[in-house]
Amino acid sequence: MVRIKTNVYSHKRKKRVLKEAKGQWGERSKRYKEAAKSLIAGKQYAYYDRKKKKSDFRSLWIIRLNAACRELGVAYSRFINGLKIAKIAIDRKILADMAVTAPDAFAKIVEMAKQAKACLPVGKV
Repeated sequence: MVRIKTNVYSHKRKKRVLKEAKGQWGERSKRYKEAAKSLIAGKQYAYYDRKKKKSDFRSLWIIRLNAACRELGVAYSRFINGLKIAKIAIDRKILADMAVTAPDAFAKIVEMAKQAKACLPVGKV
């Protein structure tokens, strides 16, 4: 039987990999083997960093909330505890945005958290 060569398919595969590797530095964008290795590593980093981005944003929101709370005379941890006691369910993303864009509304929420914390029985603070 005649051997069927797979030149078309391997050429297509290599072309796709090199096209994906455009913009990479040096041999990584020109040689198939280097480009393939580089793409695998790049995709692993992309996957990891998509997950890490969520953690980074949460840290940023907490930093912003802490700064805004301290301006109003309460620590971040006490503010969050007051929100839980007052049963106010607003996430940190919205709170951080509110602290920047609507400081007066944020100040009211901080006051509500302070009052809820003050209403606790003695020894539960």
